[in-house]
Amino acid sequence: MRGVAALAVVLFHFMEWVYPDSRQNFIGYGFLAVDFFFCLSGFVIGYAYDDRLGSLGVWAFFKARLIRLHPLVVLGSVLGLLALLFDPFEAYPGGYGTGKLLQAFSCSVLLIPFPALENRSFNLFGLNAPAWSLFWEYVANIVYALFLYQLARRYLAVLTLLAAATLFLVSYRAGNLLGGWAGENFWDGGARIAYSFCAGLFLYRSKWVLKNGLGFSGLASLLLLAFLMPHISWNWVAEPLVVVAYFPFLVALGAGARASLSAGVAKRCMFLGNISYPLYMTHYAALWLFGHYYTRYQPGTTELLLIVSLGIVLLVSVAYAVMRWYDIPVRRYLSSKGYPH
Repeated sequence: MRGVAALAVVLFHFMEWVYPDSRQNFIGYGFLAVDFFFCLSGFVIGYAYDDRLGSLGVWAFFKARLIRLHPLVVLGSVLGLLALLFDPFEAYPGGYGTGKLLQAFSCSVLLIPFPALENRSFNLFGLNAPAWSLFWEYVANIVYALFLYQLARRYLAVLTLLAAATLFLVSYRAGNLLGGWAGENFWDGGARIAYSFCAGLFLYRSKWVLKNGLGFSGLASLLLLAFLMPHISWNWVAEPLVVVAYFPFLVALGAGARASLSAGVAKRCMFLGNISYPLYMTHYAALWLFGHYYTRYQPGTTELLLIVSLGIVLLVSVAYAVMRWYDIPVRRYLSSKGYPH
């Protein structure tokens, strides 16, 4: 399911260039995949660490999360810098100067928000836009280790309900839940992860697992429905309802899936899960190239379909190569030095 969500994000980012108005975009709610990631993250962190964080220790937990997440933060920043400097479809805006570029790159590598690159839409992380969600993931991990880990379930329930109310307020104010990626909507990202991470953690601690025989195809189809739903006038209600109710429901279904998988399907599930994070963190450099090509040449429908299809295949292939020959070896090396994993 995480792999399906990552693919939805990539397709959404392609279609953003073609349909800037999300109401015309057939996958206009693909950005909600990030909220699904957050909910799944809360569930998985609880599953992986609730029973051992006390013996592991807070600092060891932080190191473990850095090893798991940060190698791809660094690589995504490098790819974003290369795309900025050597984009064949848009000349590099030399006005930034070496100092500003170094500052942008350093902030990207260290996950420090720096919404200062105009030709990158003033993203919090101009060299790798999706890193905004990793910033909040890090915040959630810190809050989990220092506070949520020891929080009683009844208080976690209250916190989750308050976060849900805040999410609806954010959606009402902005008209949607698309925020979090820029300075002007920075705190929207905090509201998005506050609810979803807490909801996922609460699901795990409550053992709300819905046993079912839906299997991969059924669960993937249910997840895709959230990204493909039609746009409605009460959009500010529909989006938080999906996040507050539907995504926790899907996580509970995923945790309770009992259908036996053939060897081939199980292999595909493992592949999608493994490449989801590398795909998410490495795809956006190519999206700027695509966007500038599309803006300049305005390709027709047939050419566009071919470009997007081949682009997704290529990006998945790159994600697999990155996972196999960069991410896993780097994490293995760091772990061999005595760091936890």
